[in-house]
Order: sequence, then C-alpha cells, then structure tokens
Amino acid sequence: MTSAVTGKVWFITGTSRGFGRVWAEAALERGDKVAATARDLASLDPLVEAYGEAVLPLRLDIRDRDAAFAAVAAAHAHFGRIDVVVNNAGYGLFGAVEDITEEQAREQLDTNLFGTLWVTQAVLPVLRAQGSGHILQMSSIAGLASWPMLGLYHASKWAIEGLSDSLAQEVGRFGIHVTLVEPGPYKTDWRGSSAVWAEPSEAYADFAKAPSAGSAPGDPAATAGPVLELVDHPDPPLRVLLGATVLDTITTAYEERLSGWKQWDALARAAQGN
Repeated sequence: MTSAVTGKVWFITGTSRGFGRVWAEAALERGDKVAATARDLASLDPLVEAYGEAVLPLRLDIRDRDAAFAAVAAAHAHFGRIDVVVNNAGYGLFGAVEDITEEQAREQLDTNLFGTLWVTQAVLPVLRAQGSGHILQMSSIAGLASWPMLGLYHASKWAIEGLSDSLAQEVGRFGIHVTLVEPGPYKTDWRGSSAVWAEPSEAYADFAKAPSAGSAPGDPAATAGPVLELVDHPDPPLRVLLGATVLDTITTAYEERLSGWKQWDALARAAQGN
C-alpha cells in the first residue's frame, strides 16, 4: 500500500449516494477537501455537518454543460485547485434495445456520456494550468462486456471507454492522469430507485428483469481504501477493475471475442483488396 498523501482537493459528481458518497467520505476522513455535487443539494447536508468547511456542496445536473463549467469554476475559486476529478454521476437503463424509447435513449446518453464529457471539458483547463491532476472516469464491467436488456447502458459505458482512452493520450503530456474505473456488481442503488426500466414487450418477456454480471455483489465501502491508493499513486493505470471476480469475467469475454475474430480472419484478409 502507498502512504496516504493528504491535502488533495476532489471534485466528485453524484455524491448523494453510492460510490460517490463512499469516496467522498473516505477522502474527507483522511483530511482532503471535496467539492461534492448532486442534483439534490439537501442530500449533501450530512457531509457538511460531519466535515464542515472541508466540503463545498454544489447543486449540479451534469446534463447541463454550462452548469458543469460553473460548478467547476466555483470549486476552483473556493479551494484554489482541483487534484482529483471523479465523474461518477449516472444511472442504469434497463430494457431490450427494441423497447427503449427515444426519450429514454437520449436521457441515458445525456447523463452517462455527455455529462461525463461536459465535466471533463470543464476541468481540463484547470488541470492543464496546474500541470497536474487525476480524472477518474466511472466506467463499469458493462463497459467491457455485455448482457441482454442493458444495450443503452452498455452504449454509454463503451463510449466512455473510447473517449477516455483517447483523452489519456491527449493530456498525459500536461501531467494529467486518466483512469477508467471498471467495477463489477456492487450493492449500490444501481438497480434500485435510481434505475429506469423500459416498458417490456412480449417478445422479450423471457429475459430476467435485472441481468446479472455473474457474481455476488461487493460492498461499496470496501472500495474506499483501494481508490485512495489509486489516486495517491504517482503512475496510476489507465484502467482498473474493482471486484474479486471481474477479471475472470472479462478474460472470458475477451477470449470469446478473439476467438471469433480469428475464426473469420480469412474473410477479413480477403477484404483487404490487394
């Protein structure tokens, strides 16, 4: 384990519950400062009561690009710097691809993908000027493998994977680190009140309402220590899995993918044309 480096300033979206809340509390407990954002400002009251001026509560709907820039500017003005950015806000949309409405699809991407993009764009000038910073992009095992009834959620997370991979190559020269955090199943509210469910059609009634990534859900509190270690590391990874069985699941998925490509390699080569 690396030793704790206190004094960091965090900007965390979706701090009302789940991983955002756990990581905010872990940072504050060790003496860091947190600009905590949520759509419902009252949900941040317990953090303020417990940690006082170390917390800057900010109301933010990440779908609003102007609001994202304003929140980042407020955090920077208040604390003087931003060291760790956690793009955590998002939710799960459940339903067959055929059953998802246009409104549901756009809302999913506006929140999970574009919200992440807006906050990322807002913080980059601050981090470049500092010559340092670490952006944690909340992806998922669902950004690496796929299951039925999660097509639009997968689309949002796979998009974050590609966006952040390119981003890391662009900003590394400025001293900015980017890490895709890829948790497996955890006991969060992802399938609970924060989830959205498409109206199911008879054609897909045989699929279970809540798909599983194939393992028992982990305890979100257990991620606090590893995430602190991650942000303290001088050379953090581009991707990090969270959960004991996630690597096994992803290994199987990628082996199947490679097998399929190899099986059809002759056709691929025939398409070269020269």
